[in-house]
Amino acid sequence: MSGLNQTPKGERVQIALFGRRNAGKSSVINALTGQELAVVSEVKGTTTDPVSKAMELLPLGPVTVTDTPGLDDKGDLGQLRIQKAYGVLNHTEIALLVFDICQGFSEFDRAVLDQIKARDLPYLIVGNQIDRVEKDREALLQRLSEELGEPVFPVSAATGEGIAQLKEKIASLAPQKEEKKLIGDLLSPNDLVVLVVPIDKAAPKGRLILPQQQTIRDVLEAGAVSVVTKETELKQTLQSLGKKPKFVITDSQVFAKVAAVTPADIPMTSFSILMARYKGDLENLVRDIRVVDSLRDGDLVLISEGCTHHRQCDDIGTVKIPRWLKEKTGKDIRFETSSGTGFPQDLSRYRMVIHCGGCMLNAKEMAYRMACAKEQGIPMVNYGILIAYLQGILLRSAEPFPEVQALLKG
Repeated sequence: MSGLNQTPKGERVQIALFGRRNAGKSSVINALTGQELAVVSEVKGTTTDPVSKAMELLPLGPVTVTDTPGLDDKGDLGQLRIQKAYGVLNHTEIALLVFDICQGFSEFDRAVLDQIKARDLPYLIVGNQIDRVEKDREALLQRLSEELGEPVFPVSAATGEGIAQLKEKIASLAPQKEEKKLIGDLLSPNDLVVLVVPIDKAAPKGRLILPQQQTIRDVLEAGAVSVVTKETELKQTLQSLGKKPKFVITDSQVFAKVAAVTPADIPMTSFSILMARYKGDLENLVRDIRVVDSLRDGDLVLISEGCTHHRQCDDIGTVKIPRWLKEKTGKDIRFETSSGTGFPQDLSRYRMVIHCGGCMLNAKEMAYRMACAKEQGIPMVNYGILIAYLQGILLRSAEPFPEVQALLKG
């Protein structure tokens, strides 16, 4: 099992706890982890926003555990908190519905259980505070199970009773994820891959961004060789190599520069396009790209990113893409942005959605966002596909993927 430091956020199993205020969700998280990760208080509503923590949960391995606000919160602010809690379901892979076994299963619990079932999620109904039931435990559990039509898993966050068994049960529910590759399935041992990584103001100090790290790892696991260079050194790098690279993979921001330098007989693509393929939605994102040609003055475009980061003066999402899109279309287009978990459910105001590569989101969250767009008839593309299209090199950037090239030519 990969260690936490080697497991990207989007690859960890996503576990979320739901329930009423003071059901003991935060206490159960602390008991599961053996750490004081969540604030515990007798005051109702201590957890006011979803709080996620990356960790190792044995015997499962690397996970992200999310504590959500109580689903019986009050007032306008409470309703916003409830909406955020339900939003967590969009990327949850295992749901724990926690209730106070002494207070019973409420209408709020039933409502969230219906939401969990509607999404076809693996889940457990966890009856907390079993230590407070002194008599007729078995009769109580049997009655609750008959009422719900399914078993209740009893635990005590206070004493630790049932927690070890709960961990084992959670591990048994973990989804069996299909092993996917960014590029490794297209490589043979000793193939040469050139990775073009710009070092500019947007580059994290002292490190590479996640898609670049993952691509390097994928190349190495395939037994191939990666050569990493900047766009300013690419021409010299290609001339100095002893053999022709199998692929050139670049950051989308320098697509045009890299395309101009890379010989036509070397297939070229971008990290963002690889990420779309990895998440399983490349063909759908490519299919929607032609909406760019139908944009009109006043159209509203949503630019959405799966992470939150400090905006630079020439930020890709808020500056470069809007500028390039206006230059290409010659239209007075309006833009809105979203980041992190703030993806709007109602997309009807937008003419199109432009999404980042989604490296910080799991495949389930990306599938949800694409489904939202498709159901509402809103075209959706990603950064790499859009930039390649705007610069007239989308067909070339799809060279490693014959099925996508056929779609573009069709």
